[in-house]
Amino acid sequence: MPSKNMLPKGKRRQSVKSEYRRIRTEVEEEKARRAEENPFPEEPEDTSSEEDYYDVEEMMAELNAPVDPSNPYLIISNAIGTRNEIQQDIQPRYEGLKRLEPERPSIVALEDLEVEDGIRTITAPAEAASMRLDAYLAKALPDVSRARVQSLCDHGQVQLNGVVAKGKTKLKGGEVIEIEGEPHREPLRAEPENIPLQIVYEDDDLAVIDKPAGMTVHPGAGSAEHNRGTLVSALLFHFGHGLANSGDAVRPGIVHRLDKETSGLILVAKNDATHRRLSEMFSSRSLRKIYLALVHGHVREDEGHIDLPIARDLHRRTRMTTRRSNGRNALTNYRVLERIRSGYGLFTFVELHIETGRTHQIRVHMQSLGHPVVGDALYGAPHALKPANPALPTIEPNRNFLHAAELDLGHPRNGEELTLRAPLPAELNELLETIRETN
Repeated sequence: MPSKNMLPKGKRRQSVKSEYRRIRTEVEEEKARRAEENPFPEEPEDTSSEEDYYDVEEMMAELNAPVDPSNPYLIISNAIGTRNEIQQDIQPRYEGLKRLEPERPSIVALEDLEVEDGIRTITAPAEAASMRLDAYLAKALPDVSRARVQSLCDHGQVQLNGVVAKGKTKLKGGEVIEIEGEPHREPLRAEPENIPLQIVYEDDDLAVIDKPAGMTVHPGAGSAEHNRGTLVSALLFHFGHGLANSGDAVRPGIVHRLDKETSGLILVAKNDATHRRLSEMFSSRSLRKIYLALVHGHVREDEGHIDLPIARDLHRRTRMTTRRSNGRNALTNYRVLERIRSGYGLFTFVELHIETGRTHQIRVHMQSLGHPVVGDALYGAPHALKPANPALPTIEPNRNFLHAAELDLGHPRNGEELTLRAPLPAELNELLETIRETN
């Protein structure tokens, strides 16, 4: 007799994987939602009394088992006569608890290392003891990234006391390190293309580009034809090989990214030393990035911050979400510049300062407040702005109303303050004025 849980006849080959995944996802999201609502659940009240506990000595007597005086909870032998081994805990009881290690002395960067017959020679200092060879060289050579140091080791260009060494070799201090030649560059996956660029600032170390909307920053997976028209291709045409490689054959010179439909300022490093220093500035949040956005609805507070972790959406992999508990921390500060009541509805023109650089951070954070960016259909904005008055035309934004407008930083070489600005593109200005005129 067939089981009542079997699928109806004719559908027994139908897969239940999709249904199982859907249910599992709903359960995971429900757990995440409960954890966010009550991250510190109260412990149940302890209603036990002394009568609820066993007398250890009485239990041992009943079992007729001798007790180790140094540990009354350890049974040396049981009633059958078998023996329990006494074991010592040599691992921490909780994996998350780790011993505090003393702070390691800083490694001195070797700025002007002389090259003799194509070989650079270094004596490992005592501070490098117990460090990996590649980690030490990445800190000691400011003009070479760790990825390129690893490339040197992989190609047998690094010797330790006269013997070819691997990057994972641990140092003891005092070893003689010899580095032969330069790192092998991986072949680039992008081709130079004569694409006009709006260069806002340029010197020997870096360039700042005002990227237009619709341009992808760097090549991705897919055919060469699919990856044409990227910012990297334009950079290769304008700057040739005068870009930081950092061991990356896909993103030469790229320090950070902007979404394809986001316009505005983007930093480009021309050498590895600049790339490293700029990356450190992003990590330490010592540079300032300001965005301008037009969002749907009236944002209630004049200013505030959004501190919500961001993770990949489980249902739509092209989206990010703030509704999962295992996301990466993300912080966005905002300030209202103008609230607009128009024939197309309510809008708010906002200035945003991000302290982290998560994927789609501004877009998903504004959507979490119920104010998606105009034109951002991926995060709930309408594809078209329809007026209440039929005499007004319908507006179909062809991009997100999000623009990286300001960039403030100290120059990575000399610390000179750089204050850079990029005005709103013409299409965003036109859209903003059209909405204002119907007020």
